[in-house]
Amino acid sequence: MAARRQDLVPCTTCGRHFAHDVLLRHDPICRKVFNKKRKPFSSLEQRLRGTEITTVKKQPPQKKQPGKTSNWRQHHEDFINTIRSAKQVTKALKEGRPLPPPPPPSINPDYIQCPHCSRRFNEAAAQRHMKFCEEQAAHRAFAPKTTRQGLVSKHSHTCLILEADLPNCSSW
Repeated sequence: MAARRQDLVPCTTCGRHFAHDVLLRHDPICRKVFNKKRKPFSSLEQRLRGTEITTVKKQPPQKKQPGKTSNWRQHHEDFINTIRSAKQVTKALKEGRPLPPPPPPSINPDYIQCPHCSRRFNEAAAQRHMKFCEEQAAHRAFAPKTTRQGLVSKHSHTCLILEADLPNCSSW
C-alpha cells in the first residue's frame, strides 16, 4: 500500500490525489466542472415546479425606518428614581413620619401631547385619542355648564328648586 501512495499525483484544479493514468482522465473533467459557475439551488423553485403557481414575486426588502434612538438610560434612571421614592415612602410609613413628596413625572420625549387635554401618548395612541378628544371637546363646548343653575334644571323632575326654597326642599 505504501508503494501505491507514492504513485498518487495531486490534481491541479481540485487538489485530490490520483494515480497518473487516472489523473489523465480526471483532469479535463475536473477543469470543465470547476470552470462552470453552478447555479444556486432554490428549494422554492423546485417545490413550485409542476404546480399552477409558477412564479412568486419577491417582495422588495423592507427599508429600515430611521430607527428611533434608544433612550434606555433615561428609562433606567426613571426606574431607579421610582424605586428610591417607593423605599422612602415605605420607610416613612414604618416610622410614622409624613410622606415625602412624589417624584416629578418624567416626560417621555417620544410621546405626543394632546392639544385638548394635555395628556401624552405614543404615536399610534395619540392619533386615535386626538380624534376622540376633539369630538369630546366639541360636545363639551355645547353642553350646558355644570353650575348650580345647570344642576337645578337637571334635577327639576324631582323637585322644583328655587334659590329661595333651597333650605325647604327635602329631596335635595
